Amino acid sequence: MGRISQAFARLQGEGRKALIPFITAGDPDPALTVALLRTLVHAGADVIELGVPFSDPMADGPTIQRASERALAKGVSLRQVLSLVATFRAEDRTTPIVLMGYANPIEAMGVEVFAAAAAAAGVDGVLVVDYPPEESATFAGALQRQAIDPIFLLAPTSSDARIAQVGALASGYIYYVSLKGVTGSATLDVAAVAARIPEIRARAGVPVGVGFGIRDAATAAAVARIADAVVVGSRLIEEIEQSAATAACDNVFNLLHGIRQAIDAAAPAAGEG
Repeated sequence: MGRISQAFARLQGEGRKALIPFITAGDPDPALTVALLRTLVHAGADVIELGVPFSDPMADGPTIQRASERALAKGVSLRQVLSLVATFRAEDRTTPIVLMGYANPIEAMGVEVFAAAAAAAGVDGVLVVDYPPEESATFAGALQRQAIDPIFLLAPTSSDARIAQVGALASGYIYYVSLKGVTGSATLDVAAVAARIPEIRARAGVPVGVGFGIRDAATAAAVARIADAVVVGSRLIEEIEQSAATAACDNVFNLLHGIRQAIDAAAPAAGEG
């Protein structure tokens, strides 16, 4: 059992839901990334999604686009992201790390080379936004041979066939995109999300995390009542963007710790564990 599955099994035993924060590697500076990862753990993260900066992040709104631009301006590459993960992993053998990004840097490195390098660095899962499940069997196989979980997105518009395809390939968890749009946009409709999650769980057999549109503790708590995990990204990036480098870790801790407390205090919805 990998670190992601271990984390969800532990949380299920404790009657708790996972908190999955997202930050972009190298934003605002590569020298701060490992310290921010440590901060996320101390604030209560169960799994961390680490964005690989890319020049055309089509699924991301302006906030995460700017984070990628800042990291790329510092020269952050996929190989440097893996080096940052390895540095973090040397001191934290428990917290799962999921890389989240786009296909081009992986294709440039080579799928098999990337999978081996990610495993060596201590990566636990990989989510590639623009690898559709219909074309991902080879990629998922390369990851799974390295004991890395392929993570996939589902959306409100996903068909029954798409859900089944993702269910056949995914391990670790599924990331349900709660909104029609890019990261950081619109307002989350919790009732609409709640109506979709049981169907996804039934077809996929892995935990379901919900992200996009979770900007405060109250929304995080509402999502925690219906999902297995709460994903918070753009709001954390905003906090980093608005903070002086010397204050970024403290400010991120305060924000995420408040969300952690709200999730833990949320009573589960009827029929939920």
